Amino acid sequence: MSLLVIGLALFLGMHSVSIVAPAARDRWADRMGANAWRGLYTLVSLAGFVLLVIGYGQARHAPVVLYVPPPGLRMATVLLMLPVFPLLLAAQMPGRIRSALGHPMLVGTMLWSIAHLLSNGMLADVLLFGGFLVWAVADRWSFGHRVARPIKMAPAGRWNDLIAVVAGLGIYAATVSWLHARLIGVSLVGG
Repeated sequence: MSLLVIGLALFLGMHSVSIVAPAARDRWADRMGANAWRGLYTLVSLAGFVLLVIGYGQARHAPVVLYVPPPGLRMATVLLMLPVFPLLLAAQMPGRIRSALGHPMLVGTMLWSIAHLLSNGMLADVLLFGGFLVWAVADRWSFGHRVARPIKMAPAGRWNDLIAVVAGLGIYAATVSWLHARLIGVSLVGG
C-alpha cells in the first residue's frame, strides 16, 4: 500500500504545484528553464504513475474492505464511464465541448473517479479514485483563482467535437469489451 500512497503523492503532488503554488512553479520554471522544468515534471509524474500502478496492483493482493457496493452499481459505473473518453479527447481538441466545459479532462477525471468509487470499496480503490477525484475538483476550482496556461492541442476544426465523440466512444467500446480485462485484470463483460 505504501507504493500506492507514494505514487499518488508524487503524481498528484506534481500535478498540484500550479494549484497550490503557482508563483513558486513559475519561479522554478524560470530558474530551470522551460524545458528543464517540463523534463522534471515529466520524470516525477512518470515515476509517480509507475509507483501507483505497481502499488495498486500489490494492494489488490491483500485487499482491505471499506464497503461492499451493491451489484446494481456496476451498471451505473459503466454508464458514467460513457462520456469519459470523449471528454478526455475533447480536452485536446478545440470545439463546443471544450468551450462549454472549460477543461473537459477534469470533468472526465471526476466522472471516472466517481464511477469507480461506486463499484469498488477497497482501501486501495478509495485512495486511488478518491485521490484523483479530490485533485480534479481542486484543479477545476483553482481555475477561478489562477491564470490558465496555454495548452498545446489540435488545431481548431469544425469536426473536432465529432472526432472526440466518435473516437472516444470507440476507445470506450474497446475498454469495455477487452482492454480493461487485459490491462486491469477485471472483465467488464460477462460475469
